[in-house]
Parts: sequence; C-alpha cells; structure tokens
Amino acid sequence: MDIDIWSDIACPWCYIGKRRFEKALAGFEHAGEVNVTWHSYQLDPSLPEHYDGTEVDYLSSRKGMPAEQVRQMFAHVTEQAAGEGLTYDFDSLQVANSLRAHQLIHLAAAHGVADAVTEALMSGHFERGADIGDVDTLTRIGVEAGLAAADVTTALAEGTYLAAVEADVAAAQEIGVQGVPFFVIGRYGVSGAQPVEVFGKALTMAWDESRPVNLVGVDDADACGPDGCAV
Repeated sequence: MDIDIWSDIACPWCYIGKRRFEKALAGFEHAGEVNVTWHSYQLDPSLPEHYDGTEVDYLSSRKGMPAEQVRQMFAHVTEQAAGEGLTYDFDSLQVANSLRAHQLIHLAAAHGVADAVTEALMSGHFERGADIGDVDTLTRIGVEAGLAAADVTTALAEGTYLAAVEADVAAAQEIGVQGVPFFVIGRYGVSGAQPVEVFGKALTMAWDESRPVNLVGVDDADACGPDGCAV
C-alpha cells in the first residue's frame, strides 16, 4: 500500500506528525507492505537562504503577532513535541529557506535513504540548531545517511532535483493541500499532526479497501456472464 506525505522541514508540526504516524505504522500488522514517499512543500518560499533574526522575530514580522504570543505558541508546540520524545529548542533554531533541504531529500530518495535524511534534517533544525540552508550542513547530513559528498554538493549546485521539488508543490496544490503535514493513505487524506489513533484507523481502513475480493466456492458454479447464463 502506498502512502504519500507532504511536509516542510521548517514546519514544527510536521516532525510531530511524522513521529505520530511512525508510531501508528509500527503497530500496524501490515507495516512491511507499506511504501512511504516523502513530498516537498514550502510554507514560505520567499524566505531568504539565511534570515538575520530569531524564529520569534521571523514569525512576529511575518504574521504580525506580538512576540509574547509567538513564545506562548512555541511553548505549546514544544510541550506537544516532548510528548513524542522530541526536544525542541526554538532559542537555537536557525531560520533558513528549506528549498535546498528538499532537494537533498529527493537525492536521498533516489538512493533509498529519504526517511533517514528527512529525520536528520528535522531533528537538526528543531533540536540542534542546524542550518538547513547551509551546503556544508546538508552535505554532512547526506554523508551520514550514506550519500557521497560529491553527489550532494553537485546536486545542490546544479539544482538537479529542483524540478522534482516544484512538481511536489504543484501536486499538493492540485489535490487541495492547504497545510502540512498532509498524509494521503489510500483514498483518505489526513491533515495535520493527528493523534496516533487517527493514523491507525486510516491505515486499517485504507488497507481493507485495497485488498482484492477473496472468492469462496467452486469456479464452475451456476452464474450469468457476458455470453449468457449457465444452463
């Protein structure tokens, strides 16, 4: 069964949603037959490669929110993340455009390590203050996941996977994605970092609906078909 996930490295709820989905998948009896594909999405494509300011500064400016309100929002998200075993550190977070990071994920997907790279990017961004717009940082993450350093630097310099990122964003628009994380599980769309139970239910329902009908009885039983009825 195929599952498609749209997310942005710079989205704190995407990492939380990833963890909750993983917990649901771990408890799913057919997990070994599930194929997960990560898709790119950018919440703010206009963000510069490096933003000179804190995450509080950025969101206060972009959304017109008082700094204290932003800090309260961070406290809530940090608490939710902690419930999933994640240690968010918004004070050390470096605000950067996620476009290069998404290109790295596509390169990783071509080598079968997309999940490992996505995990490292999200953890680095939200827990360890890594600069997801920095080529050296992205190269290190790629190498740690098993990619060749030259492949990473070349792909980023030449924009090898830029079209793939843009195609993902376009596909999200086509199916009506208005926020991330967004999960397509069978014919079900799951929006946001839903509870584990919601993901589990969606997995079960999608799996049951994707299975072929099992025939019971003998093949030559009386029936009607395009050429007529059995006599």
